[in-house]
Order: sequence, then structure tokens, then C-alpha cells
Amino acid sequence: MLARIRKSMEEKDEGFTLIELLVVIIIIGILAAIAIPVFLNQRKKAVDSSMKSDVRTIANELETFATDAQAYPGTVTPVVGQITIGTSVVTLSSGNTAVVKYDAATGAAATAYCIQVTNPKGTDPVKGYTYISDKGGLQAAGFGACVAPYTNAPA
Repeated sequence: MLARIRKSMEEKDEGFTLIELLVVIIIIGILAAIAIPVFLNQRKKAVDSSMKSDVRTIANELETFATDAQAYPGTVTPVVGQITIGTSVVTLSSGNTAVVKYDAATGAAATAYCIQVTNPKGTDPVKGYTYISDKGGLQAAGFGACVAPYTNAPA
């Protein structure tokens, strides 16, 4: 019995046929065609989440300043990778840029503000995410830029 199995093993060809290899390559190609777009979409969702997080962090910092000083900061200075609110520095996520605009000429006279955070790698690289303090906070995706009556905060 063992001799018969051993003889069968010796006579059998080992390896894969060309057809078997082609089928495996085609299956791998189909799986890659499905997985790559899903992966790229997940990266955009991660960037979008970082923009939402930065918008809320800036809003919290503005409200904290307003609570302490009874007015919004007179200057909000955006720099690459960060934004300075009064004396506090908020570090933004990689690639995000932020703009803060008030509904008055200066932060001290403002009653509301608008924050817009954008990232070129996000779902909507031009509009990003917008937060308007007197209109319910974070606006729907693709809302647009902070526009009138908001004006640029003094630099």
C-alpha cells in the first residue's frame, strides 16, 4: 500500500499549470481593483475628520478666550500649521489651513465668528469645513467660504 502511494507521488508532476497561474493573477487583479479605490476613499475620510476636529478645537479656543476676556480676541493669526488665538497657539493637523472671520471689524466688537478649515487632500479641497457660531456650529459639508457679513479679523 505504501509502495503504491510512493510510486504515485513519484510519477505525479509537481507545480502549477499556466492556466492555474493565470486564474490566480486575474483574481488578485480583481481584488486590487476593488481595494485600491476603497483605500483612497478612506484616506479622504481621515483628512475630513482631521478638518472637523481642527474646526472644533479652534471654536473651543475662541469660546474659552471669550469666556475669560468677555470678548473675542482682537487678533487671530493663521500661520502654516497653526493658528494663534490671543496668546494660545492651536496646532493644526498636517496639511490643514484655517481662516477665522468675525461679524464685526474687530474681535472685541464681534458677537459671532466663522471658521473655515481646508485641506487639498480632503473630499472638497476648496470649501473644506465651515463653522459659524451663530448658525448652529459646524455646517454641512461643502457649505462654502465664510462670507459677508463676516470680515477678516485684523492681523
